[in-house]
Amino acid sequence: MRVLVVEDNVPVAESIRTMLETRKYATNVVTDGTAGLDHLLRRCYDAAVIDVGLPGIDGFTLARNARAEGVQTPILMLTARDAVEDRVAGLDCGADDYLVKPFVEDELVARIAAILRRADRPLLGVVEAGALRIDLAGRNVTYAGKPVVLGATEFRLLEFLARNAGIALSRNQIVERIWDYDFEGSSNIVDVYVSQLRRKLKALGAGGVIETVWGIGYRLKAG
Repeated sequence: MRVLVVEDNVPVAESIRTMLETRKYATNVVTDGTAGLDHLLRRCYDAAVIDVGLPGIDGFTLARNARAEGVQTPILMLTARDAVEDRVAGLDCGADDYLVKPFVEDELVARIAAILRRADRPLLGVVEAGALRIDLAGRNVTYAGKPVVLGATEFRLLEFLARNAGIALSRNQIVERIWDYDFEGSSNIVDVYVSQLRRKLKALGAGGVIETVWGIGYRLKAG
């Protein structure tokens, strides 16, 4: 699991990093809101811990802008303020939970685990990109109404590409999302699975749906 920490107090940020890495979370730390937003927009994270009082843009604005751009990463908001209106403001901006400083390690880790569990619950719905239809509840995939039989990893990979249709995803982004941060193989595993997906889609007349973006990775056609 990869967690982004956006905290301008360096000792606090490093303390959080230590807490999380001790629990085997890969952790990236940035110290201002603008950089934090850039990370959320450009990289794949399983969760984000965001302080309210940040230079650049504050945590509320960061969360609001991230949600407006379609970022679904679970967010735990940190603040030294415990007024009810501050907590409401944080949740209204798109945060999933709110933790007041000072906090103890066990509470921080428990809150992160809780928002990760909520994010991992099966989604009841459908992801569509052009003629591609992914039924998340039934775990069924069709292209132009024809079924596509996929393994579990193929399904996760195609879903990730479809959720980001039209966006070029790097091999590292795909590895982080599908195989987790501690995957010990090379990013060539992405090429192998993309090749398998292409072969199955080509059999249904959709050979060009997954595009190679040279020097970056892959992109699923949006339409």
